[in-house]
Amino acid sequence: MTTLVTGATGNTGRHVVAELVRRGERVRALTRNPAATAGRFPAEVELVAGTHNEPGTLDAALDDVSRLHITVTAGLAEVGHELVQRAVAAGVRRITVLWGGWVGPVEQAVVDSGVEWTRLEAQEFMSNTLTWAESIRADGVVREPYDFPSALVHEADIAAVAAVALLDDGHAGRSYNLTGPESLTPRERIAILSRATRRDITFEPITHEQAIDRLMTTGVSPADAEYVVGWYAAPSDSSTTVDDTVERVTGRPARTFTQWVAEHTERF
Repeated sequence: MTTLVTGATGNTGRHVVAELVRRGERVRALTRNPAATAGRFPAEVELVAGTHNEPGTLDAALDDVSRLHITVTAGLAEVGHELVQRAVAAGVRRITVLWGGWVGPVEQAVVDSGVEWTRLEAQEFMSNTLTWAESIRADGVVREPYDFPSALVHEADIAAVAAVALLDDGHAGRSYNLTGPESLTPRERIAILSRATRRDITFEPITHEQAIDRLMTTGVSPADAEYVVGWYAAPSDSSTTVDDTVERVTGRPARTFTQWVAEHTERF
């Protein structure tokens, strides 16, 4: 059986591909530019051109696919229902969906699909820390509006749970809250980064409005910018409280932020 992974070159999608390959599965990776990404995956991975935001173009990508991993990204809400319908019509019988932060149209379409599904309710990704890299390299400063804790989760752990749900029985109809093994404030994360990079990194508070403006300069819409910054302003219990779901599902402890930093130190 073949598994199609959407967003295959993204922060989590590439880990899903790697985990499925590690388990000896046939994997088809959806990417906008297969030629440009060919060297980033093992030779046995089948690269197919396309984007899940244009489901009408995915007939070939869905051919002979029985399992599907969907990463909810910007713009997918409008076409997610069509994507799920086309996937089920093509023969997909098991879907994992990495949510967009809430149960929106795509997540609901998966629930209503009539096939086995598992929703991955990941909290903050450790890779969000990469947004600090430029300012750390430039002047050793991290600028954020809030210093609240977050139970960040490693992208590879999200992928590991996705692979289990896609390949093993017993996960249908489940919603999995995914966190790392510790809840850390930005200052605590900065201390770990300082030790790893052997340089002094300081925390500089900015206002809520400055944080929104900063996001908007990168092309994020005002509404999305307000949602993201608001998430940090009033974090939910599920985003700050450690959950052992990763260990329960995969059989091994969730990766720590220190481990993540060791994998990415050179980027800071």
